[in-house]
Amino acid sequence: MGSEGRGGGGQSRRWSWSSALIGAAAATATAALLSSKPRDPTFHLVSIDLTSFKPNFPVMDADVILTVHVSNPNVAPIQYSPTEMSIFYAGSLLGSAHVKAGSQPPRSCQLLRLPARLKGNQLAKHSKKFVEDVGRREMVLDAAVDIEGAAKVLWRDQRFRVHVDSHVKVDPVFLDVVDQENKSKLKICLF
Repeated sequence: MGSEGRGGGGQSRRWSWSSALIGAAAATATAALLSSKPRDPTFHLVSIDLTSFKPNFPVMDADVILTVHVSNPNVAPIQYSPTEMSIFYAGSLLGSAHVKAGSQPPRSCQLLRLPARLKGNQLAKHSKKFVEDVGRREMVLDAAVDIEGAAKVLWRDQRFRVHVDSHVKVDPVFLDVVDQENKSKLKICLF
């Protein structure tokens, strides 16, 4: 009986040690994942491509494609809902770009192609400034967008909201991106 008791106790201890080791490893991995601080995604306007002009008497609207490089530096994949990016010139709403719903894997980069319509009447309101900008070959556009979505963290979705402000210098003749400054702010929703 003494040796059976030891053998039974030894098996019980081995099982307990393996359970403890597995539990400790799982707890460590969970703590590391949950304690890793979420980081703001990055956005960078790569190019603006003119696709067409639309008559809008007495001026013309322009359809463009904005190519934006987006980086998700976080350890969790994300999904986001559709939204609109507002584009401003001299403080006036020049147009908007539609951002489709989508997803992005963890620690990855991707290019988004966003169709946008720029309103010629807004440029006409600032015609003097626009002519000066064309002469200098430098035009400043500002953009703002709020993106909402969820990151898959272990067994649940963690809701988030990102606000992005962009300040972009563009050559108005060739629509080349000359310089830009992008600021994003990530807010974790606790509901």
